[in-house]
Amino acid sequence: MFSKACEYGIKATIFIAINSSENRRVSPKEISEEIDSPQAFTAKILQALVRNNIVKSVRGAYGGFEIEKDKIATTKLSQIVYAIDGDGIYKGCGLGLHTCDENHPCPVHDKFKVIRDELKHMLENTSLEQLALDIKSGVAFLKV
Repeated sequence: MFSKACEYGIKATIFIAINSSENRRVSPKEISEEIDSPQAFTAKILQALVRNNIVKSVRGAYGGFEIEKDKIATTKLSQIVYAIDGDGIYKGCGLGLHTCDENHPCPVHDKFKVIRDELKHMLENTSLEQLALDIKSGVAFLKV
């Protein structure tokens, strides 16, 4: 459903949020190891997250990536997805057809539209804070 870059972006942002809530910045190397992503690929993803004001990059000896504590609570999963993949997930055809809309639907158009709408609702109503708290409490996991 999400691109590999988006999956890594979500995991990276959650990892950064967990550490930021404990007043700790994380290095690109730590992030790539935690999310099991190649370092160069992780760096590109982090650049997109910085450009979209989701994470903050701090240079220097005590530098790294962080998220301001108040932004952890207000950042929604939809913002991360948009920063990496854009809004195509809300518009694409379930079968990948170039022309698929209400006037010219594919065979799964109506069913896929419901799923797409539910996904949009979930992404827009799930905060980074919720995800980080689930991981910190052991309810959910970033890796096995």
